[in-house]
Amino acid sequence: MKLSQFKFKLPESQVALYPHSFEREFTNDDGTKGSFRVTRRDEARLMVLHRTTGEIELFHKDAKGNPVEGQYLDFRNVLDYFDEGDTFILNDTKVFPARLYGTKEKTDAKIEVFILRELNEETHLWDVLVEPARKIRIGNKLFFDEVGTMVAEVYDNTTSRGRSLRFLYDCPHEQFKRDLFALGEAPLPAYILNGRPEDPKMSGMHVRSHATAEDMENFQCVFARNEGAVTAPATGLHFSRELLKRMEIKGINAAFITLHCGLGNFTPIEVEDLTKHKMDSEQMMIGREACDLVNRTKRAGRHVCAVGTSVVKATETAVGTDGLLKEYDGWTSKFIFPPYDFGLADTMIANFYHPESTLMMSTAAFGGYDNVMRCYDLAVKHGYMFGCFGDSLLIVD
Repeated sequence: MKLSQFKFKLPESQVALYPHSFEREFTNDDGTKGSFRVTRRDEARLMVLHRTTGEIELFHKDAKGNPVEGQYLDFRNVLDYFDEGDTFILNDTKVFPARLYGTKEKTDAKIEVFILRELNEETHLWDVLVEPARKIRIGNKLFFDEVGTMVAEVYDNTTSRGRSLRFLYDCPHEQFKRDLFALGEAPLPAYILNGRPEDPKMSGMHVRSHATAEDMENFQCVFARNEGAVTAPATGLHFSRELLKRMEIKGINAAFITLHCGLGNFTPIEVEDLTKHKMDSEQMMIGREACDLVNRTKRAGRHVCAVGTSVVKATETAVGTDGLLKEYDGWTSKFIFPPYDFGLADTMIANFYHPESTLMMSTAAFGGYDNVMRCYDLAVKHGYMFGCFGDSLLIVD
């Protein structure tokens, strides 16, 4: 397929800059009114695509089974499409505060460092991206706090924006990571930070606003446990603790795998022919416990639901020719786009994503290109929100 086949007009007002929330009003003892915002990650909208028939559901139904216009399904309704014995596969990667701000030695020029992964524990060597890259050269020292204790030296150039940094910090490894991460911010995508109100102090920087302390909580799945992601598995963000408890009560299983989501998910595709696009590699682990649970579900003829495009990528990397999930510990650079013959999950949940994104393409491969493009068209017309904090699409047979 061609890149241009995934182009559509997305209004800026429908790009979600914050997680789903609503305004709650209250009255003080003196009669004055006030309000505050409440975040409800499991109350974002849900659309449902039946890929075999092409039916698309947006609304709740009345007693006669007729859709009630204006009463949109929300994510909590996802459980209505599953029963006891079905299994959700969830990505339990944990996002770390990867975006740092500092200054360059001598010039005090402001710089942004986005840390990707640790290369060597003993020498505190990290793979990073820097902005503005043209000013950061091998041998430069970068300072990350006002007292000058957290200092890094540029060790090597890796790509046009990529560098290897060696942190000159003499302490045990765990203490070093705590101190480093304490200086970092939630690694929200640049489109979110650039869409929020501008911070004058960020003038001239790659992004125009700071992430907040609340962002670190909101940009983390409630079941996250294996640290290593620099962006969240967005569909998993919709699951609240209450929703997980409802799953348990209903007898729906949760199988956890790990894929450390990287920035390649946001890298623009620069070729029209999708077969020529190369994905960045991401580290993934699938253990015996997850394999046993998923394979029991398949053998019993129950539904296996991949929660998010990262889970689809991981499971399609590790599925065998027999249609069963295999243990895996390594890396994947799998790029899924239509047409694609899936080997494991029979249902999928994914957020609505930006035009021409690899995440949108993965969704279209699962639900069928024409079906998913109709869903995207309806999502735009009905005011659904897009992106990491956006609304979601459930694809069932």
